[in-house]
Amino acid sequence: MAEFAQQANEITTTLGLGRPPVALAFVQEAPSLVPQVSRVSPSSCGFWPLAESSVFYASAEQHHQCQIGAMVMGFELPDPVMEQIGGLVNAMCGCSYLSPDEGDKIPGVPGSKSGIVYGPLAEFPQQPDAVLMWLTPAQAMIYHEAAGSASWASEPVRTTGRPACAAIPSAMNDGRAVLSLGCKGMRTFTEVPDDSMLAVIPGGGIDGFVESLRVTVAANNEMAQYYNQRKAEVAALDAAAAQA
Repeated sequence: MAEFAQQANEITTTLGLGRPPVALAFVQEAPSLVPQVSRVSPSSCGFWPLAESSVFYASAEQHHQCQIGAMVMGFELPDPVMEQIGGLVNAMCGCSYLSPDEGDKIPGVPGSKSGIVYGPLAEFPQQPDAVLMWLTPAQAMIYHEAAGSASWASEPVRTTGRPACAAIPSAMNDGRAVLSLGCKGMRTFTEVPDDSMLAVIPGGGIDGFVESLRVTVAANNEMAQYYNQRKAEVAALDAAAAQA
């Protein structure tokens, strides 16, 4: 869709992203015009890099290799997978990766669904439920401000961690942008650079984010001019004092 292509281009160019924004849509049946991915990913987040270059559908069953991710995506899970989740959570608690009171508090995507449509935002064929992007700390600073929550007078952007995919239901359920530092699984399966963090925008918030991004970047450019001028002025004063 042309609108999404324009938004993706503006987000990528304005933030200076090294990788394209990825869109997700939770669907109740496989779309007839979207090909189903042929692979089974070891993790839900493992589909994200693939979605940077092609649009595809992945069924609930194709997410089952990642038991926690499948739960977070809100899929109805068969008993064997539920048993695996229990064993995995116990193992995570056993090595102090999770605390025992965390498991049932991890958010999930509500509603029935057969799978997820993934793809580049620029090529996405339908309204996305969430948009994902990888950010460096400097890019995350601009994202944080553009999301409208850098103000000390507003509620800050929520920053999450393990599991990284929980940022998706957090953004969708709250209708607000989310930042995630990620988790060990995400960094293992996506192989993103160590300086990358995950950002998620709810699908309905893309228009507002893009508009705010323009204002935020313009404001930061103006402040950069001021700071650079001030830096030069102080350096000149310092140099003059040294010669006196």
